[in-house]
Amino acid sequence: MEYIRNTMDFYVREDTVLSPGKFDGIHRGHGLLLEHLARGKDRGLASVIFTFDIPPGKRVNGEDMKVLTTNEEKMHIFEGNGIDYLVECPFTPEIMCMEPEAFVERVVKNLHVKCFVVGKDFKFGHNRRGDYRLLMELAGRYGYEVSVLEKIREDARDISSTFVREEIAKGNIEKANRLLGYRYFVTSVVEHGNRIGRTIGIPTINQLPPREKLLPPNGVYVTEVFIEDRKYRGVTNVGCKPTIPGENPTGVETHLLDFREDVYDTVVTVEFLKRIREERKFASIGELQLQMQNDIAYGRAYLQ
Repeated sequence: MEYIRNTMDFYVREDTVLSPGKFDGIHRGHGLLLEHLARGKDRGLASVIFTFDIPPGKRVNGEDMKVLTTNEEKMHIFEGNGIDYLVECPFTPEIMCMEPEAFVERVVKNLHVKCFVVGKDFKFGHNRRGDYRLLMELAGRYGYEVSVLEKIREDARDISSTFVREEIAKGNIEKANRLLGYRYFVTSVVEHGNRIGRTIGIPTINQLPPREKLLPPNGVYVTEVFIEDRKYRGVTNVGCKPTIPGENPTGVETHLLDFREDVYDTVVTVEFLKRIREERKFASIGELQLQMQNDIAYGRAYLQ
């Protein structure tokens, strides 16, 4: 996959089928778009995802909403789905104020778009004045087709990034995973911690994901962990370690079952399966150790 970023001069030489959008979370609804992009290859069209480097709402409305997937995580998901080009356009004031038709003209010209694949809720251009209807009106003028897909629904509600975000915020990881079509995950490098876990016979790996990444609510989770294509079982705490003295940043701390290797400075992916309990402060390290042993026993039983 070719990753085009940090430039307004994006360009693809071959004819393409393109899907534009935020793609936060890349849930099952997005998966339907990706399936239709893949079909374009049967017509000799390269597949393109067009998105922005920051959520548009961050610049337009000053929103500081956490993202379900960071740009790096999106890149790996799209690559795994066989996308040919990922265009991550800077969301500049020029783009923010661009009229819908001007946006279509630039994208069609620079990316040789022969087909757009969008959902019925797709909006674009200045003040979100463009939609799938306008795309269809402009199709004859600019020489492309439009495939408009219906939303996928669950529990009488459209699957959306907002829906996924709500379930994660409640700690309903299993429900969020059903909406996504895969397990919610965090990918980041393993940092050096305070090594308290080693002193009580329960070593952990520590991660401090990017600030913009939405983490599940503070608590303990059953997880599976991927280290250089190897899979391990884990029990993970999300939070700020309230039992440990001092100021501890909110992070992701995982005990890997039956694992004792040093993986500092290694990029690790933690996939969340189920919430066990909330994070809480214990009266002593001994009480924390006992609870961690109970959490590990629960994790083993769940994963079996």
